[in-house]
Formats: sequence, structure tokens, C-alpha cells
Amino acid sequence: MPTAEVNALIDAPRGLAGVIVTETQLGDVRGAEGFYHYRQYSAVELAAARTFEDVWYLMFHGELPDAAQLAAFRAETAALRTLPAAVRDALPALAQAGAVSGPLAGLRTALSLLGATVGFRPLYDIDAARRRADALAACAAVPTLITALHRLGQGLQPVEPRADLGHAANYLYMLTGDESEPAQVRAIEAYLISTIDHGFNASTFTARVIASTGADLAACLVGAVGALSGPLHGGAPSRALDMLDAIGTPGRIDSWIRDRVLRGDRIMGFGHSVYRTEDPRSRMLRGIAEQFGGPLVEFAVQVEARVEELLAELKPGRELHINVELYAGVVMELCGLPREMFTPTFCAARVVGWSANILEQAQDSKIIRPAARYVGPPPPPPQPLPVVAPR
Repeated sequence: MPTAEVNALIDAPRGLAGVIVTETQLGDVRGAEGFYHYRQYSAVELAAARTFEDVWYLMFHGELPDAAQLAAFRAETAALRTLPAAVRDALPALAQAGAVSGPLAGLRTALSLLGATVGFRPLYDIDAARRRADALAACAAVPTLITALHRLGQGLQPVEPRADLGHAANYLYMLTGDESEPAQVRAIEAYLISTIDHGFNASTFTARVIASTGADLAACLVGAVGALSGPLHGGAPSRALDMLDAIGTPGRIDSWIRDRVLRGDRIMGFGHSVYRTEDPRSRMLRGIAEQFGGPLVEFAVQVEARVEELLAELKPGRELHINVELYAGVVMELCGLPREMFTPTFCAARVVGWSANILEQAQDSKIIRPAARYVGPPPPPPQPLPVVAPR
């Protein structure tokens, strides 16, 4: 191949929008259609009809489990929920250090410690079976880490996991210390399933970039958590509810939204980098919220309808529709989750999608290494190296 062709650079659009960087068997987001899927199944249909463990198994193994496989998988993952003593002992200090920034800050350090404690090795150096074992261990431990860090930050003792509870029920139990109502468990389970994976979002791509270096699984997940912690990625459900609080009453919707849009502010809960239609996750979660009913749900529905109209008027042609954030926040609020735990709860689900992507990326030995165009001040012209006379 000629040198010029090898060294040719390709300009990518800002934010890599629309750029295909690899092939995947894990799923896809079809934004123009308002549809996304895990493997060969509609993600929304899975959330409506399956358990979290069913979909976790699907993402790792490529097929839904039968009854025997599901029972074995539940037992395998439930046994991994308990933290090693060295990790458990470090959590109070991590919770205190992250008192301002929240559980995700502590989770980054805790994941590194978990990986070191249980002996995660570089993906490059281990086989597929060991990679899967490491991924299962991390995915099972993350909900325990998140809830323990939160409770310690509130001056409460962590709640030990229970192997007899399903993934979602156990998460709520570790968070609150009590068994939740079946309707709340099912609502949170549907939310968790709906957020397991969502294309090559910023955190998933971060995880895959790190995996392409051959680093260990904990390193990949720490990077992904860092990306998720950004308000433009995982931090918006609580901000969408803060918006509802700020608006306050139906009579203030127009003035509040118009003022923010004209100032150039982003309206949390609306607009998506991929969808040009209503976010299918929002449609599902709105249905779940409406089953609970109440003033918060009624107000959210009013705000949604009017904001869509105002955005169409003030930003014509932009196709700014509701995304997952508004009703995700509503559902979590209705199920008793504190707002500071909205993004960590998102993380408790997305860790499965990250891990599935890491396992897939580990099969490819090519490191992800794009280029950048330098636009700063010109450097000095290259100087020839001095000739050293032979001795």
C-alpha cells in the first residue's frame, strides 16, 4: 500500500457523531425509528417481560437462558455480591472522602481496590473464561459497593446482600434496609433492564478504548464510571426532577421554559444525540409512572406535553423530543430512591453493558488510537541533527 494512503487522515464530525468505529453483536440504537435492541431482542420488550438476570445472561452469552440456566446463573451471581474483607474495610474512608461528590467518586476507587484484591489481570493476558469470571464478579459487586457507600455517607451501616432476592429486589434492600413492595421492585427492575446498554455512548466507548489497550477489567470500568459521572451523560435524571421543582406549577411552564431556551440553556429530559423521535425508554417509563399515579406524574405529563410544543416553536426543525431522563427520575422518586442515587442506580445497570462490551472488545487485539489535527501556534522548523564524527 502506498505511504500516502497509509498516512491519510480522515476528518470525523464533531463528537464522532454517526461514525462507525467497530462491529458489535450486542445491540444497536436506531434513532430515526425510536427503537433499540439487545442482541436480537427489543430492549423495551425485554424490560417489560424479563428479569434483570435474564437480560444479563443474554448480554454475556448471546441467548436468553432456559429455566435451569437461569437458576444456575442467579446462584452464581448472587454468590458474588458479598465484598472481600479488604474492600469492605476501606469503604468508610471512601464514603467520607466522597461526601461531597457522592457514591460514584468512591466507586471508582472501590472498583480499583476490588480488582487488585481479587486479582484481576490484564485482559490481554487471560482467556475468555477468566475475563467472564472477572466481569461477573465486578457486575455483582457494583450494587453492593454503591449502596454501602451511600449508606455510610448517610451515617448508616451497610446492609449485607441477600442471595434469596433477585438482582433488583436485593439492590433496593441493600439501599433501604427493608424489602420493597413488589410494584416498586418491578418498576426499578424494568428501569435497570432498559438502561443496561445503549449503543456506543460516551461511557461504553471509554470502556472499549481502555479494553483495547489490554488493561484489566477494573481499569476499564473505572474509566466508564468517570464518563458516566458527567452531567451530560448519567447525571440528568435528578436534574430533570430539579427542573420540575423549579417550574413548580402548570402556570409557570411557558415562562420558565421560554426563558431557559432563549438563554441557550439545555432543557434536561429533552433532546438526544441519537433519537429523532420520542425515546422508547421514556415511553415505557411513562407507562410505569402512570400506574403509580399521583401529582408528580400528572405534573410531569403536563410539562412533557407543553415542553415538546415550546421546543417545536422555539427550535423549529431540531426534533427535540423527550428522552429517558424525565420519567426515569419520576419512577425512581416514586420508588423511594434519593436523588443522589439516581445516577449510581443507572450505573448499577450499565455496568453489565459495559462489561459485555469489554468482553467483546477484548477479542480484538487492535488498539484504538485515533489522531487529532494540531491547530495551535506553529512549531519551529525542524533542525537537522548534528553530525557526530566517528571516533
